[in-house]
Amino acid sequence: MARPARYGRSARRSGGLVAAIGRLLMAAVLVLLIGPPLWVAIYRFVPPPVTILMIERLIDGKGLDHRWIPLSRIAPQMTRAVIASEDTGFCAHHGFDFQAIDRALKHNEERPGKIRGGSTISQQTAKNVFLWPERSWLRKGAEAWFTVLIETIWGKRRIMEVYLNSVEMGPGVYGVEAASRRYFHHAAADLNAAEAGRLAAILPSPLKWKAARPGPYVRQRTGKIEARSGTVAREGLADCVLD
Repeated sequence: MARPARYGRSARRSGGLVAAIGRLLMAAVLVLLIGPPLWVAIYRFVPPPVTILMIERLIDGKGLDHRWIPLSRIAPQMTRAVIASEDTGFCAHHGFDFQAIDRALKHNEERPGKIRGGSTISQQTAKNVFLWPERSWLRKGAEAWFTVLIETIWGKRRIMEVYLNSVEMGPGVYGVEAASRRYFHHAAADLNAAEAGRLAAILPSPLKWKAARPGPYVRQRTGKIEARSGTVAREGLADCVLD
């Protein structure tokens, strides 16, 4: 018995809709699989021009001072200072420091009022350059994916170069060249150990803490970073970047 024409048209429409949704899903999967690696590969050679955070702060009226320079024009004291401050295992891990993450989780359980992060410099770079600043599981998942990509495609030296050129260091100030000129009135190539320590000291809260006129807490933190920087130099903890 022949089916009614109306039923046939409805089935064709339904089949066409399913096929269209399938094509859209396939396109989305391809974009997710191909887009991020291609984006990361481009930034392996091209300086990232702007980040989502920079745009948000600019809209908020904080300005935008961002000056890209190669790692060779950044004083090695700065690299040692951020490794001492942010990620002493930078040269040893492959993007994730699971011991630091475990310590941060235990600390946050015991002191929920003072949240501590366990992100590596690689994770921070992935977030700063490719993603948005809000905390969410979606962003953390994307951060993990981009961290794997930059560790694989860029390597440690490029990760450090991009990190030092993109990290927020004050209202509207991004990267060590802009920060050095803003706070110390000279190029990042001329940073001494104390100045590098001060810049590293404000990284956890760059909109609140001051590098040019540091308060007691930042001065204390700077002293600790300078001491740890000596350890970084002696134990070769920055050799993957500076050698």
